[in-house]
Amino acid sequence: MHAPGGAALRTRLWVVDAAAARLAFAVTASDLPSPHLEPLLEADEVTAVAHPGHVKLQFDLHGLVLVRGAASAVLQSGLPDELLRFQRRETYRVCPPISAPVAYLRHPSIPDMSLALRVLDLSLGGCALRLPDDVPMLAPGTRLGGVTIELDLNTRLHVELTLQHVTHLGPAAEDGMQGMHDGAGTPGGARLGCEWRLRRLDDERTLQRWIDQAQVRLRMEQRAAQRVA
Repeated sequence: MHAPGGAALRTRLWVVDAAAARLAFAVTASDLPSPHLEPLLEADEVTAVAHPGHVKLQFDLHGLVLVRGAASAVLQSGLPDELLRFQRRETYRVCPPISAPVAYLRHPSIPDMSLALRVLDLSLGGCALRLPDDVPMLAPGTRLGGVTIELDLNTRLHVELTLQHVTHLGPAAEDGMQGMHDGAGTPGGARLGCEWRLRRLDDERTLQRWIDQAQVRLRMEQRAAQRVA
């Protein structure tokens, strides 16, 4: 748990009382007294973050109170109105369909050259772009500002990219992924692995929602293919 002022407390979820719409968190003897406990109880905003496996869960705590017993104590709050689930970048990436998304940017060495690069995969932390053979190569460490990622017709992100690594693609580098071929069906180009910084506060939530929907679509397509087979 943490509050905007810097107060933080590590605890564990003890009870989920659905009937009473309450959560209870364990408080150990070492936490009482704690210089961080009172600021948490007095804060207007308290956020809980948990990491079950490779997933990050985040939610706000409302009405946080300390309930003391004879031998123990618990922190209680109401059930959260919203639970955010974030997939860690290193464990899951979305390989989008061939028609989308696209990154729109200008070549850093040739400002007059506008680029529309296919997004090979993406995650909360970054993306991989396909650079065609006929575009001048970029070097790792290059920073790209003013990039627009068009996820679909109604969803766009404004990001700043840092190129982390370059992998040249060829007939043997298809890796089972769609989109490594140009419109003529000829393999080639380079895969640009980029880290990005989202420029708007709501973009991370928008991106997570898009990734979740892409996962659902992928599962539905796999099940449909299995039924046909």
